[in-house]
Amino acid sequence: MTSECTPRFLASDNTSGICPEAMQYLMEANQADDLAYGNDRWTERAANRFREMFDYDCDVFFVFNGTAANSLALSAMGRSYHSVICHELAHIETDECGGPEFFSNGAKLLTSPGANGKLTPEGIEALVTKRRDIHYPKPKVVSLTQATEVGTVYTREELLAIRAIADKHDLRLHMDGARFANACAGLDATPAELTWQVGVDALCFSGTKNGLAMGEAILFFNRELAEDFSYRCKQAGQLASKMRYISAPWLGLLESGAWLTNAQHANAMADYLSKGLQALPGVSLMFPTQANSVFVELPSHAINALKAKGWTFYTFIGAGGARFVCAWNTTVELLDQLMADIREAMA
Repeated sequence: MTSECTPRFLASDNTSGICPEAMQYLMEANQADDLAYGNDRWTERAANRFREMFDYDCDVFFVFNGTAANSLALSAMGRSYHSVICHELAHIETDECGGPEFFSNGAKLLTSPGANGKLTPEGIEALVTKRRDIHYPKPKVVSLTQATEVGTVYTREELLAIRAIADKHDLRLHMDGARFANACAGLDATPAELTWQVGVDALCFSGTKNGLAMGEAILFFNRELAEDFSYRCKQAGQLASKMRYISAPWLGLLESGAWLTNAQHANAMADYLSKGLQALPGVSLMFPTQANSVFVELPSHAINALKAKGWTFYTFIGAGGARFVCAWNTTVELLDQLMADIREAMA
């Protein structure tokens, strides 16, 4: 029986451990020495596996974390006098400590509202046409978060509509794929169908939230934007000397298919939790549950009661309320206990 003071983690998929497939490949990579700085066989295999999975000859780079991935990718997609259009709740706006501006030497983020955490073509065009004079940073990039910060997903039709408005105004398209695997699982779509086939120029694909200890992959489908990108990574302290310890676990996810099965499980757990919470009196969803995050409105006394029992969750992400995030190793038993404690707190 879990004691009241034992932490129970649903704050983020960052709190989960390393999945078995990733751990297996990490241990295999540790059995023999190999070349440094990404010249090892594991990194080459992982990069080629990404190209096979996306059915595209993209440029692939590995970095430690998501903030670096987004910031460096965006810095390569525009210049210091440009601007990046993103949703007002986007991670690059609210949670990356000015990283995109820092690494681009000053490119400004322009934010737009949008229902369910999504940018719209109309919102993008409003920012592009707001001002066109030389005193205003010139819009150059649109950054989308897939899945969004509030657990929703952009459909292919929505992505194509955004690509169309981007083409109209000569904008590049960046995708923050912190939970890209969950979006693929939620939409039952291939990685290609949600990226280059709908006009995405660059994707930052997270492994950390999908079962890795660390490691993000940056994929450039517009390879012109990747010119000298390896130098950006080195200058930013993102070139791992023992790169195989980042790339080998990635290979474990890709070759085993765990990148998708992990996401499918996390999504299924979120769906189970979402349906269970909706059945509780006084609990209402804030956003549709389309990936692995569940947002609900709870009274403050219920939130305090849950925290007193050791539940970890965020109350500042999105538009308020409480966020519960499921991971590759979330169990039904854990969620049943959460719902029982919420039921008790609401009573």
